[in-house]
Amino acid sequence: MLPETLPPYAPDDPVAYQIRLKGHLGPQWADWFDGLTITLEENGDTLLTGSIPDQAALHGLFKKVRDLGLPLLAVLPAPLPDVSTPFIKENNHE
Repeated sequence: MLPETLPPYAPDDPVAYQIRLKGHLGPQWADWFDGLTITLEENGDTLLTGSIPDQAALHGLFKKVRDLGLPLLAVLPAPLPDVSTPFIKENNHE
């Protein structure tokens, strides 16, 4: 059963996710992650954020994370991003 706070969705509907990985990805990986926004956190984590077309694509993304050898820390639903192009940003709290 899904929590009441999540909207109902079909397995083939696109859903936005925030995926947290332990370790930083370099800029060369932006294209490999199919338009997801890559955010490098100060604590050493990487956030992948964006719309995933369906559950099959989400499982494909998990395979890519596995192939990189980065530990998967969390997968959470997220608001749809405002941008449509992949980019890498760093969260620097200066």
